[in-house]
Amino acid sequence: MSAIPDAEIVAIRVERATQLFDNHDPFPFIERSLDPAADAYILSHTENLSRRRPIHLVVHLPQQEAASQEAAQLETAIGRYFNARADAAQRSLSALFRIGRRSLLIGLAVLAASLIAVKFADNLPGARFPKLFAEGLTIFGWVANWRPMEIFLYDWWPIARQRNVYRRLAKAKVSVRAVE
Repeated sequence: MSAIPDAEIVAIRVERATQLFDNHDPFPFIERSLDPAADAYILSHTENLSRRRPIHLVVHLPQQEAASQEAAQLETAIGRYFNARADAAQRSLSALFRIGRRSLLIGLAVLAASLIAVKFADNLPGARFPKLFAEGLTIFGWVANWRPMEIFLYDWWPIARQRNVYRRLAKAKVSVRAVE
């Protein structure tokens, strides 16, 4: 195993290389999804690592298993899996921004209509509580923009962060270390 200088190391020990992958997945080994427990383990050990340093995933296997064809394909299989996860996160992010843009258009239209209605409400003869009604319309117009602002200010960060973690893991060096 050649070490990557200054890399963040995530180590995992299994008895067989195939244990890392979902055995219910009908695809060939190299295209399988990671087992949910292995995925959770790797992610939990990766999310808090330095973002500036590369990741080195070290898989500890018994000697006989370390020489198997599956062990030799681990880097490719793990890279494909996390590339697929990064692509899915990117699609989620794009969908969220699409929803945000639509919500913003609706919110701005509601705000414009509310502000126009406020102008008319101030001029209604004999209206009771015109200021209260006008303030209510103004607040309604701004509340209609709550969700788009939430999307564009806060909701996208966790998805982008997760996508970036997946991208880092897709590029990670994967080494197999034989253990007794």
